Amino acid sequence: MEVLIEFGKILLPASVVLYAVYLIVRSFIIKEIEIKKLEVRSRSIETTLPVRLQAYERITLFLERISPQNLLLRLSDPGYKARDFQKILLDEIRNEYNHNVSQQVYMSEEVWSLVRNAREDLIMLINEAASKMTADSNAVDLSKKIFEMTLEKKVDPIGHALSELKKEIQQTF
Repeated sequence: MEVLIEFGKILLPASVVLYAVYLIVRSFIIKEIEIKKLEVRSRSIETTLPVRLQAYERITLFLERISPQNLLLRLSDPGYKARDFQKILLDEIRNEYNHNVSQQVYMSEEVWSLVRNAREDLIMLINEAASKMTADSNAVDLSKKIFEMTLEKKVDPIGHALSELKKEIQQTF
């Protein structure tokens, strides 16, 4: 029995010391893991930050390029028939969109949805304006109608998408 008590006198302090060492080593390892995670995250941010900014810039440029005033002025040619000009406008919007669609991975779902809705709204506006044209209407007539319909709108979807895009950039950076 005396041996058991002596063994307990040795074992109890040793187990307390061992447990204390375990806790210290564990907390040290957890801190090291957190430091490594922060290093990886900061390297990731250093890598993705320029790419994200570039994505925001590209989407801003996309929205500016498809805005009716820029799109119509850039592509307008009085020699086109209204139907031909409609096709040119729609092709240009689709090409611009397809060229920038991959940028959605760098922005929130809400902002990307606004960008997509602005594009779809513009396509519907162009199609609606073209449906009001006669067979002998030309590109100038269609451009005027698109401008009129744009001015009649209470909310500018492209302007709204740009505004929300800028807000997201400010929140992120």
